Amino acid sequence: MSSQQVNPSAFNILVVGQSGRLGYEAVLFAASLRHTNPDFRGRLFVATPRPGPLWKSDPGLNDPDILAALDDLGAEILPFDNHHWGERYPNANKIEALAALPPGEPFVFFDTDTLILGDLARVPFDFDRPTASLRREGTWPVLELYGPGYGAIWKSLYDRFGLDFDASLDLSQPDEYWQRYLYFNAGFFFFRCPAEFGARFAEYARIIETDPPRELVCQAIFPWLDQIALPLVIRSFGGGRDTLPPGLIDGEVTCHYRLLPLLYARESDLAVAVLEEIASPNRIKRVLKQYDPIKRMVYQGRGAKVRALFDRTALPRREQMIRNQIKKAGFWMR
Repeated sequence: MSSQQVNPSAFNILVVGQSGRLGYEAVLFAASLRHTNPDFRGRLFVATPRPGPLWKSDPGLNDPDILAALDDLGAEILPFDNHHWGERYPNANKIEALAALPPGEPFVFFDTDTLILGDLARVPFDFDRPTASLRREGTWPVLELYGPGYGAIWKSLYDRFGLDFDASLDLSQPDEYWQRYLYFNAGFFFFRCPAEFGARFAEYARIIETDPPRELVCQAIFPWLDQIALPLVIRSFGGGRDTLPPGLIDGEVTCHYRLLPLLYARESDLAVAVLEEIASPNRIKRVLKQYDPIKRMVYQGRGAKVRALFDRTALPRREQMIRNQIKKAGFWMR
């Protein structure tokens, strides 16, 4: 079987769950997967960090109700250790968790704030040519008045790791416009082997953090470190921006909603319908209503009020503008 014809039963799915919001989101993710892909025979792993010196308190997924719900939904809890970041940069859990997955087995990573809306078999994953989410804004780098431009900053990183900078460019975009340069949202990525991908991801991120090129001297590394390193890792394995057809991930098949108010504000009717259907069974409701944003947004109707604030055919251009409008109406929760 070629890598472009991978059966949906042939890969693992990874999300990271912790105490608090991510645990409840993991339940929603697992419920959406089972609802829309009942024949999916792959393994769903919910990775959770073990307590250790890089955490002030236990970060793990320990709530018995959440654990029981995940077990009922067929998820496997996967403890892992933090060796580099931990509490000072929890975003890197997606990097360090990869070492705990079965090596040599194709995987797809999703952030927990994702819903599966359709058949994953529609997505022609080529596990030899990784990519990540193109649903992003130009959050990094932030250019200084007298500092280097986008091209110089990104080229310095490609040069640091011995990668072909020119091959990464989208030449349909103008010079010094952020979309010309390879940049992803790290809420989704895949590859043929988690051990290979995770080791390189950790290596690149550590070098960027501890020994960045001088062109990065004015740039904030956190909280963007994972998204700075990710395009470099993807290019190092021969991937890029065009290895999946558009409109499936972050579209018809999956929805990375980020936070529930944003889901109700801007996502599709299908995403809202899937959310409310998977949250309706009593065995799931009993768990999810313990988390106040889900209780208020889904079960008490605040989400419908948020949805009524927006015309989804004419949404504000930037996410922060959507957030501000929800906050002004008094409906923001996270």
